[in-house]
Amino acid sequence: MVKPSTISDGYLAMQQELHKNPNYGVASLGFAPVVLGLMQQTGVRSLSDYGAGKCNLHKALQERGFKDYEYFPYDPVFPEYGPPKPAELVCCIDVLEHIEPDYLDTVLDDLQSITRKFGFFSVHTGPAAKVLADGRNAHIIQRPTSWWLPKLCERFEIVHLQRSPGGFWVVTEPRAADAARVG
Repeated sequence: MVKPSTISDGYLAMQQELHKNPNYGVASLGFAPVVLGLMQQTGVRSLSDYGAGKCNLHKALQERGFKDYEYFPYDPVFPEYGPPKPAELVCCIDVLEHIEPDYLDTVLDDLQSITRKFGFFSVHTGPAAKVLADGRNAHIIQRPTSWWLPKLCERFEIVHLQRSPGGFWVVTEPRAADAARVG
C-alpha cells in the first residue's frame, strides 16, 4: 500500500523557500522548556519531532543539558531526515496550522500512528507574520481551539490543554483502543 502524501509539490516548494529564512521555524525554541519538563516527568527516552525544520527543538534540549534520548526528526522539506518514526513522545510544534487543509487528516493520522506514549502538539490559531509566495498567510488554517479539539480527540486522549499566546498546546495519549493495538 502506498502511503498517502502529506503535502503537495507546489506547497513543498513554498515551504523550502520559507525555510531559507533563519527566523522561520523557531517556535519550538519557546516550547523546549515545556517539552523538557514533560520528558523528565514521564521518563520518555525517544522523541519524534514531526515538522522538525532545522531541528531547533533538539538543539534547545541539548543546550539545556538533556541529551539522554533518541531523536527522530521528520520534515518533508528535509528529505534526508527520512520518514516519520515512532517514539514515546511525538512533538508537532507550530506545524498543524501550516498544513494544507486537504492533507490535514493524513497528517493527523500520521501523528496518531507514530505516538507510542505521549504527544505534544502546539497550534497557533491566528495569522502568522510571514506570507507564502502565492500571497496567502503562512498559517493557512486559522481556526479556533474548538475547531481543532474534535479533530485531535478523534485520534488521541487529551491529557492537558493549555492556552498559549496566539493559540494552544496539548499533551495527548493514544486512545485506549489504539494503545491496546500497538501494545
